[in-house]
Amino acid sequence: MSSQYPEAVPEIVESEKIVIGDDEIFEAHAGGKLSVELKSPLDTKRALSIAYTPGVAQVSRAIAADHTLAARYTWANRLVAVVSDGSAVLGLGDIGPAAALPVMEGKSALFKEFAGLDAIPIVLDTKDPDEIVETLVRLRPTFGAVNLEDISAPRCFEIEQRAIEALDCPVMHDDQHGTAIVVLAALMGASKLLGRDMSSLRVAVSGAGAAGVACSKLLLAEGVSDITVLDSRGVLHPDRDDMNAVKADLARGTNPRGITGGMVEALDGADVFLGLSGGVVPEELIATMAPNGIVFALSNPDPEIHPELAAKYAAVVATGRSDFPNQINNVLAFPGVFRGALDAGARRITEKMMVAAAEAIYSVVSDDLAPDRIVPSPLDHSVSEAVAKAVAQAAEA
Repeated sequence: MSSQYPEAVPEIVESEKIVIGDDEIFEAHAGGKLSVELKSPLDTKRALSIAYTPGVAQVSRAIAADHTLAARYTWANRLVAVVSDGSAVLGLGDIGPAAALPVMEGKSALFKEFAGLDAIPIVLDTKDPDEIVETLVRLRPTFGAVNLEDISAPRCFEIEQRAIEALDCPVMHDDQHGTAIVVLAALMGASKLLGRDMSSLRVAVSGAGAAGVACSKLLLAEGVSDITVLDSRGVLHPDRDDMNAVKADLARGTNPRGITGGMVEALDGADVFLGLSGGVVPEELIATMAPNGIVFALSNPDPEIHPELAAKYAAVVATGRSDFPNQINNVLAFPGVFRGALDAGARRITEKMMVAAAEAIYSVVSDDLAPDRIVPSPLDHSVSEAVAKAVAQAAEA
């Protein structure tokens, strides 16, 4: 019997433990993955009169007289808007807002599951930064924080910065900073496991998009000084004249040894490979890294190098996939980061708050480190609690 669902999934999701067919996937998404639930039943006239007319008018009048009361008497203060234009959906690219909506629904579901936060997906039918920021400004009374998602570089940098400046609430582009937080936590774990001083590591970063730029900047802020970043045309260095402003700025703050060329030059003697580009790295180049190296091959669904091949040369290997050890997954970071920021009443998510989040993630496994356990499981609910507490403390400090 033929399936009643469209053949839109490019491949069946397979792993060592999980095989999921098309029918099961589409059935789980039928009608969307979210719904609105009532906090109190509306099963009597009295309940209806309190929740809606005439009782609600009293609350509206009170808020009209004192706008700060909206934080107490509406859900806006604890509501996260998950916003995308669908221009850079992980693994799928520029698929547009309608096709991106299932991803944003999933993100909203993760906020609820791991942080107890309500979240609403918003997909925008525009790629214009002015229109996106203006839309967020007009919608500000509806939400208490903004999680930007799957917006292509370099527009994502401008949109995030402008949204931060325009809005009086926490804003974070998760593709940038969520990734950077978990990568930092994983590198803390790997460094401790191997008895290495993180600041002494030579790091090669493949990818100068949203994640690559944010990871490089956060590692620099934490004292990792020898970072070499590559894009599709090779190593970033100040003498290149084919870089956008973001890459040019990154080139001035990285590559202290003045390397030129490509992956061959960047990986020679490197302690860490951080893959965020979707490219392929041959086994023979991983073999040129320093002994007891660290390989984070994070491209999905296909890592830059298969973990089993990387493990022939590296002491620690991580991917972005759930079917290999050490999954570097943003869900370890963003639910707790937003929960902590909202708990503290923070108007910004700062670099110190991001570092605190990374340290909290690392702390969950710091007493039980192993080559296959440098970060917690993405399903470990204690992580978001630890992150939220650390972020709130950093915000209040």
